[in-house]
Order: sequence, then structure tokens, then C-alpha cells
Amino acid sequence: MNIVSTKEMLLDARKNNYAIPAFNIHNLETMQAVLEGAYEMKSPIIIATTPGTVNYAGMDFLVNMAEAGAKNFNIPIALHLDHCTDVDFIKECISAGYKSVMIDASKLDYNKNIAITKDVVEFAHKYGATVEAELGKIGGVEDDIIVDEKDAYLTDPNMALDFIEKTNIDSLAIAIGTAHGLYKFEPKLDIDRLKEINEVVSIPLVLHGASGVPEESVKQAVRHGICKINVSTELKIAFVKEIRKYLEENPSANDPRSYLTPGKKAIKEIVMYKIKICNSKNRA
Repeated sequence: MNIVSTKEMLLDARKNNYAIPAFNIHNLETMQAVLEGAYEMKSPIIIATTPGTVNYAGMDFLVNMAEAGAKNFNIPIALHLDHCTDVDFIKECISAGYKSVMIDASKLDYNKNIAITKDVVEFAHKYGATVEAELGKIGGVEDDIIVDEKDAYLTDPNMALDFIEKTNIDSLAIAIGTAHGLYKFEPKLDIDRLKEINEVVSIPLVLHGASGVPEESVKQAVRHGICKINVSTELKIAFVKEIRKYLEENPSANDPRSYLTPGKKAIKEIVMYKIKICNSKNRA
């Protein structure tokens, strides 16, 4: 099996009322942990990489690692470029083998967002790749994209429909009260707004900033149309926590295989938990 686009998996999720988690990875170990968890749960999975991760790990390395994972684990695996503002970089990733990308032009005015997104869609679809875009502004920090809380705003349902019709995107990330990074307070999702958006659009909806969102809130969002949830911060915190704990308990340790293993285990546990609450278990 080769890596796939998110098109069929997200359409199935929308049809059957579940969601597929997208986990941000940074290297071989974090990718392995995500794939091992997904395989054990028999769930389709989305491996997400920010532009910063691509620059850190290498575009070809990431594509080849994902391809190796698809062959070894035999579950649907999509390699996704997350939150990219650079159109040329997106096209380079697609040409290298990425089958799913996100163009984030949400900081621009509405018409510019449409024009840039449409350009990416036209290019991506020629290669069989899917495109996610964002409407509304999700607060917080994701890679080098920073949106102050005062500048964040929620997605308008009617504008969402117009945006989809004018761009032909495959999925839409909406702003309904989540944020990237750590929450200062428990997030309150605007489920009524989600319901309104889901009633007027016909494509899969995406929830960003799902790290730290209470389980019942995620389940509620999935029930009302969210087909993909993004998880990043939780994985990073758990990974580093377990590595730090191991090194504190074993100060003379110098073998990466020893101290990285507890971090991988922590990520795998979170992956399996998120798959369970998204109801994507046994959907592969």
C-alpha cells in the first residue's frame, strides 16, 4: 500500500459520522509511534508535518518514511502538509509526493484567501492531492504562524459555503473556539455554529487545536460534522516529559534508543486514545 490522499478517508468519515485524527510528527520516532498506535487500533491515519518540520527533517526523508510506513503497516496513511502559507513550498511538497496539503491564507482578506487557495487547488488536483483551507482565524501559535487572541474570529456559515464553491477545496478548517498550543482555560466550542456550517456545506470539516479539548467536546464536535481533528501539542509535551523523566532517573544514559523509547510509548498511548474518541477504530 502507498500513502494516499485524505479525500476518500474523510468522505467516509463524513458519511459514517466519525473523525480521523491528524497527528503532527517531527522525526522518525514520532512517526513510528503514531503509525504503531494507528495500526494497533486498525484506524486510517493522517501524518501531519508543518513547514518547519519539513525543513528540519527533509522533504524526501518524510515522504519515504511515510511510504515505508504504508507498506509495513498496511493501513490508509495520508502524509499532510499542515498550515503552510507559501504556495511555492506547497507545490514543491506535492511534486515530492505529498498527497494532502493545507494552504493557510486566513490572515489575508477574503478575496485574496480565495484567489490563493484556488491556485493551490488547481495545482494539487492535477497530482491527485487534496487541499484543506482555513476560514476564520484560529488563535495561538502553530509553527511560525502566530494569531493573537484579539485577532482570532469564528467562521461564518454563509461565508464558508461561498468560499467552498469558489475554491473547490476538499476540506475546510473552521474556527469554533479552539486555539493552537496550550489553553489557559478550558475551551468552549461553539457547537451551534458548527451545526449551522455543517448544514450548509457538503465537504468534510476540520477541527484544529484539539490538544487539550475535553473528550466530550471532541465527541460532540464529531457528532455534528467534524471529520478530522488535529493534535500536536499533547504529543510534544508527552514525548519530552517521558524522555526527561528517563534521563533524570538514568543520568549516565547515552543511547538514544533507550531514552527515546519511553517518549514513543507515551505518544502511542495518546494516539490510541484519540482514535478511540474519534471513533475511527477498525475503520482501516
